[in-house]
Amino acid sequence: MANQPIIRFENVTKKYSDETTVLDNVSFELERGKFYTLLGPSGCGKTTILRLIAGFIEPTEGTIYFNGKNINNVPANERQVNTVFQDYALFPHLNVYENIAFGLRIKKVKKDEIDRKVKEALKFVNLAGYESREITEMSGGQRQRVAIARAIVNDPEIILLDEPLSALDLKLRSEMQYELRELQQRLGKTFIFVTHDQEEALAMSDEIFVMNDGVIQQSGTPLDIYDEPINRFVADFIGESNIVAGRMIEDYIVEFTGKRFDCADAGLQPNEKVDIVIRPEDLEISTVDTGKLNVTVDTQLFRGVHYELSTYDQDGNEWLVHSTKKAEVGAVIGLDFNPEDIHVMRLNESEEEYDARLESYGASADEE
Repeated sequence: MANQPIIRFENVTKKYSDETTVLDNVSFELERGKFYTLLGPSGCGKTTILRLIAGFIEPTEGTIYFNGKNINNVPANERQVNTVFQDYALFPHLNVYENIAFGLRIKKVKKDEIDRKVKEALKFVNLAGYESREITEMSGGQRQRVAIARAIVNDPEIILLDEPLSALDLKLRSEMQYELRELQQRLGKTFIFVTHDQEEALAMSDEIFVMNDGVIQQSGTPLDIYDEPINRFVADFIGESNIVAGRMIEDYIVEFTGKRFDCADAGLQPNEKVDIVIRPEDLEISTVDTGKLNVTVDTQLFRGVHYELSTYDQDGNEWLVHSTKKAEVGAVIGLDFNPEDIHVMRLNESEEEYDARLESYGASADEE
């Protein structure tokens, strides 16, 4: 079926011999021809998912489907998957041509076909004419392209990328992000990319899976993940966030910092305790008389395209502000924002923890 997912995880758990659970009852589906990113901190389980898809390890529980077929016991060399590793895993004693041709030679592909496929792959990654170049003579970005060419030359249905840009400098990394995205769109293949870099994930992906402690916290488009984080972890991990305790008074009315504000959220219980997220770039500096919040400027840094202000309100809540306007350290300023800039999240903590957080800001839950 055309709409059948190319990969489906059904209640997949992975434990190691010491009973450490690295993936905990995970289920998801991946569509064909999209760029997916598994995003999260070290040890969250994202590389484990990659290794399970590749066939390097087997699940402890659950089932992995490829085009609707159970592949739990299918060996790695029989899967229509190729992996680009973090260190590229290129053979230093082989030149560019032989590195790319290696997998085809193992499969005993005819010489003319190997030559055609290798040259086609090199052209695809903008390395035509580099066939005889030694790997040791290649830059980091060029080695990256060789590793990708070696992956696509076998015409796999899925290409797995395990933090392949982490060793590159910032400028080259940015360039390779564009190249990888463009390559995926030209190939029309399913790419599954692993990274802990939030900006990288937001820039490249059709869909992001945010992971922590072996569980998928949230999945969605980059815009969904950034604008509507589902919990504190996602909000804090994806970009910079201001997160404060609040209460959903009723649909489209929320209360925090002792004041009530219009918002764009609905569907929660009246007076439900919530977390409020406002992104730093959504806060505008205004006057004390016109601002919705009044804050004191603690520090100010110039970041090139904007000033980054660390501020705090009278309850001790910290507010990070990104603005093209400059402010004076120690000054009291107003902050303005629109109803749609307020993102309301259900709590992922107990009421006791919530109340303790309020008290730490100098306000009790009763006062709220």
